[in-house]
Amino acid sequence: MASSLVSSFQPRSAFLGDRNVFKVSITPFAQVGYSSKTIECKESRIGKQPIAVPSNVTIALEGQDLKVKGPLGELALTYPREVELTKEDSGLLRVKKTVETRRANQMHGLFRTLTDNMVVGVSKGFEKKLILVGVGYRATVEGKELVLNLGFSHPVKMKIPDSLKVKVEENTRITVSGYDKSEIGQFAATVRKWRPPEPYKGKGVKYSDEIVRRKEGKAGKKK
Repeated sequence: MASSLVSSFQPRSAFLGDRNVFKVSITPFAQVGYSSKTIECKESRIGKQPIAVPSNVTIALEGQDLKVKGPLGELALTYPREVELTKEDSGLLRVKKTVETRRANQMHGLFRTLTDNMVVGVSKGFEKKLILVGVGYRATVEGKELVLNLGFSHPVKMKIPDSLKVKVEENTRITVSGYDKSEIGQFAATVRKWRPPEPYKGKGVKYSDEIVRRKEGKAGKKK
C-alpha cells in the first residue's frame, strides 16, 4: 500500500491572535503495471499443403508475381510480402511465410487456396449452377447477354463477360462456367441478387445446392 504524506499549512489570521492549522493529506498514485504476451502463430493446415501442377499448365514466377497458363486461359496473381511461392524439384508448388505474424498466418492459407484455384481453373475449369423457382420465371441467352424474366415489369439483361460461358437448360436452369473461380462466383451472385429466394414459398433464384429454410405463414384467425 502506498503511504500517505501529510503536510501542514499554518496561516496567520488578521483577526485572531492564534494560528489556524490546516492538514492536507497527499496520497501518491500507484504504479501502473503491464505484462507483455507473445502471440504464437500456428501454421495454417491449408497453407502447408503442396500444389500439384498438371503437365498442360505452365508456371511463370517473377519475384512476387505469378502467371499461370493452361488450355482454358491465363491468370495472374501478385503475392504480398508476408508470403512467397517456391517451386520444388519435383514440380510441386509451396506457399511459405516470410515472417511470423498474425497477418502472415492469414495470408498463408488464403494465397495457397487462390494459387490452387488458378491451377485447377486453367486446366479443368469451374462451374456454378442456379435454379429459377417461380411461376413465369425463365431465362434465355441472347448473344452475349443473359435475359431474366423474374416477375418485374421488364426483363433483366446482364452482359456475359468474355471469360465466362452461360448455358440455360429447360428455361429455369442456368450454368455459369469458366476458368476464373472468383469471376464465376461474382457473376452467379449478381444473378441471384435480382430475386433472392424467399422463405415462405421458396420463389426466387437459388444455387442448385442451396438449402432454403422455409417459414410457416401466418395462421388464419381462429373462430
